[in-house]
Order: sequence, then structure tokens, then C-alpha cells
Amino acid sequence: MTSSRPLLAVEDLHASVDSQPILRGVNLTARQGEIHAIMGPNGSGKSTLAKVLMGHPGYEVTSGTVRMKGEDITEADPPTRANMGMFLAFQYPEEIPGVSVVNFMRTALSNRTGVDYTVLELRLRVMDAMESLGMDTSFADRYVNQGFSGGERKRNEVLQMAVLEPELAIMDETDSGLDIDALQVVAEGVNRLVSPERGFVVITHYQRLLDYITPDHVHVLVDGRIVRSGGPELARQLEEEGYEAFRTAPAP
Repeated sequence: MTSSRPLLAVEDLHASVDSQPILRGVNLTARQGEIHAIMGPNGSGKSTLAKVLMGHPGYEVTSGTVRMKGEDITEADPPTRANMGMFLAFQYPEEIPGVSVVNFMRTALSNRTGVDYTVLELRLRVMDAMESLGMDTSFADRYVNQGFSGGERKRNEVLQMAVLEPELAIMDETDSGLDIDALQVVAEGVNRLVSPERGFVVITHYQRLLDYITPDHVHVLVDGRIVRSGGPELARQLEEEGYEAFRTAPAP
């Protein structure tokens, strides 16, 4: 069940990197309780969109607006967006040597909520989240992503979502580099976090992730703009026909 409340409203968004236009007029509205899948070929602007939504300083918004919960955040920095409840799961999560998973999340959650959690309080919260996600609790004391497999890095992102409880989770090609078993584990974790209060924007190149995470809306991004929107059947059409038919499609 979805709400009428817009979590994210993107209007005619244009953005560039190093003066090279990438996004050329993206329009997207995501509401509470909805899962939006954004699909497109390599080089279509999918990861750029994820980074621009999170306020990455390396990308310049040249026109258009991004609103979260009705507030214009087009010029807001990433910490401001995170504190408002936005979360980005990276395609290639970075290692943070010397920082344990539990201490990393203690800092992130304290910044997100304004509450100075003790290590014990946060550890208990992390352990509860790990148990609900079926994760080995020894994971909490490892350094963030150091020595992690691709699947472990992505599961760590899901764990962060479970602890931080963002209102809007943006997942940038979470299925990248995962074998089928790791993909199923990550998808199961995401499905446990789906709720009427939380929205998801899932960015992916392939339909296979959507075999495990069922979207409410599917959008096709080609050459920096959304050229088609529909339901889950659109993802199946892409799997069968590819993206070529959409390259010359008029914007909706």
C-alpha cells in the first residue's frame, strides 16, 4: 500500500560532470511505500542520477530541482540529505581500514538522529539488526569492507539501512558483481526493510535483481532522460527486447 506523500520529487533535472552534460531532464516522483526501479544501458546516466540525488560535489546541477519531503535540497550537501533520511548504497563500497562496522554505524546514527549513543547501545542495536537479517554477529567487529567479498560489502550496505532506518534508500547497482546466491541474500535483506513509511529507488542494469525485489514502478533511463515508465512488466520487456528500441523513444 502506498501513500500520497511524495518523498522524492525530481523535476526537469539536468546535471553535468567536468562540463559534460549527463542528465538531460529527469522527472521522477517517489512516494512512501513505493519501490522504483531505474533501468538503462551502460552510460545512460544511472549512477550519475544516484550521485546527484545524494549531492555528490563532483556533479553540477545545471537546472531543475530535487525535493525531499517537499523541501528543496537541490543545493544541499550530502550530510544534510542523510540527516533528512536519504541513504545511498554504493555500487562499489569503499574500504575504511581501522574503523569497525559497529563504530562506523555509531557515528552515522548519532549524526542522523542527534543522539549520542554509547558503544553498548549501538552494539545491541546492530546485533538485533544482524539477527533479523540472518547475519553472523562477528561481522560487527570487522573493519568496514576490509577483506570483504562483493556479497559481504553489499550485505553491509543492507545492514546500514537496517540500523539507520532511512526514509528514502537509493541503491546504485547493488547487484553489480554478485553471484546468484549473494544476490538472493541481499535481496532478502532489502525485502525485510520494505515498509509503508520507506521508499526505495533501485538502480540496475539487469532484470535479474527484480526477480527478487518486486518494484511498483519501472523507469527506463536512456541518454540522460527517462523515456518510458511502467510496472514490473516493463522490466520483463527490457529483458526480452533490450534497450535499443527505447533509444529513440519520445520522453513521456
